[in-house]
Amino acid sequence: MQRREFLTRAAALPVAASIAAAPFSAFGQATPKRGGVLNIVLQPEPPMLMLPINQGTTTQVAGGKIFQSLLTFDFQLKPLPSLAKSWTISPDGLTYTFKLQENVKWHDGKPFTSADVAFSTQVFLTEVHGRARANFGRVATVETPDAYTIVYKLKEPFGPFLHAFEVSSCPLVPKHIYEGTDFRKNPANDAPIGTGPFKFKEWKRGSNIELVRNENYWKPGLPYLDGISFRIIPDAALRAVALETGQAHASQFDAVEPLDVQRLAALPHLTMTTKGYEFVSPIMWIDINNRRGPLADKRVRQAILHAIDRDFILKNLFFGMGKIATGPIASTTRFYDPNVPKYPFDPAKAEALLEAAGHKKGSDGVRVKMRCMVLPYGEVWQRLAEYTRQAFSKVGIQLTLESTDVAGFWKKSTEDDYELTFNFLSQFADPALGVARAYISTNIRRGVPSTNIGGYVNPKVDELFEAGAKGVKDEDRQKAYSEVQKILVEDVPVAWILEMAWPNFVNKKVHDVITSGIGPVESYDRVWMES
Repeated sequence: MQRREFLTRAAALPVAASIAAAPFSAFGQATPKRGGVLNIVLQPEPPMLMLPINQGTTTQVAGGKIFQSLLTFDFQLKPLPSLAKSWTISPDGLTYTFKLQENVKWHDGKPFTSADVAFSTQVFLTEVHGRARANFGRVATVETPDAYTIVYKLKEPFGPFLHAFEVSSCPLVPKHIYEGTDFRKNPANDAPIGTGPFKFKEWKRGSNIELVRNENYWKPGLPYLDGISFRIIPDAALRAVALETGQAHASQFDAVEPLDVQRLAALPHLTMTTKGYEFVSPIMWIDINNRRGPLADKRVRQAILHAIDRDFILKNLFFGMGKIATGPIASTTRFYDPNVPKYPFDPAKAEALLEAAGHKKGSDGVRVKMRCMVLPYGEVWQRLAEYTRQAFSKVGIQLTLESTDVAGFWKKSTEDDYELTFNFLSQFADPALGVARAYISTNIRRGVPSTNIGGYVNPKVDELFEAGAKGVKDEDRQKAYSEVQKILVEDVPVAWILEMAWPNFVNKKVHDVITSGIGPVESYDRVWMES
């Protein structure tokens, strides 16, 4: 696709910044009613619903209705009760004591207890979850003095520890189902068992996923809905039509293509807001396999950033939804530092860096050849890949695009079977939780998503991230994180593009959908529909 074609399509719609903060009040404030099935657009189809094993965005959306954690978080990222009804922290910051809800049952009827929490955090998640090993590896001991109390004693202070108990970071699993089994091959993964307000009913691959009300849910009178139907609609135009016609009641993340946002936001029966992503604050980037050929040279990686026009990408591919990223920490996340090396769009500089790295231009104008796996999350990613191929060609990089499905994407990207791809990763409220995992060498884990899949290794970066995590005072943490940002932006282990802003579309007859800082990943136990 040519740059002129991008600009022509973009001219039909203004930049979406003016609609990015629709009033939250549009989502509720009436008397709840019981009944109805909520139809949600889900794109792409998730590889699984087992949120403890896969934390892809669509798995989070569906799995967040099945699984729960100890806490949830408000729009200011303050902790709120979920499966923990209260908690205390010792003055030295080393001991966290949680009191659990006492009337909770797993979907199979077995009681939920502190033993499940201990097993989940110290055994199950540390094996299969991309972030949990780093978070719960900081625990010295776990005590369960009774069925409804769990005590974590840390090896050293870890300020973000409470934020590790958000549902996608710490989805709890039933010990009696998983203990002593191969976690990834357990048959329960096909029909997940959680404590959430909705239970798994069926999955018609390529069509829909059906959840039904958990009649034994621990919150009296909830959920209001009879069920949730996730509609798998691969075609972007048909997803928009489903929202236009009322066949679908809601969408989230990038289920709606940026090209359609302004038009759908103007429809009288829909409300759009970008609230609900405060906890994740995702950054989108070009994922670079630092182990592969030319990409092992940071001058080549720097050239990649100079070769792409990120302002063009923001305005003409994402229609103003977001802002240009300056490095590994989003400006909405604690300890962000803007004082880092800059990479303006400069093809001449990109060519000079490639030249310095020994990549001479051949008679065909090609300096180096690379492969890029397209992120299978919608048409905008295909357009981004096509633009990148075009931009790279101007500096002598011949880019071959490769397509795959979601399962194939995760397999290839986590098993060192790629050179370049596109990805976005959530910040999870604190660099120690959502940022460090993508860069520290101890988190290079084959087959595990959302880790350091590019194989970047820098001992100083490891040291600084650890100092930032352990820091007791904010000024000490800021010092470590400021230094690590400068080093990473110099090294360019990934090519940061945008801080993303996603639209949530909700039919106005549906209420109380976006109610917290984890937005569409919430349990939806209080969502209700007008008849």
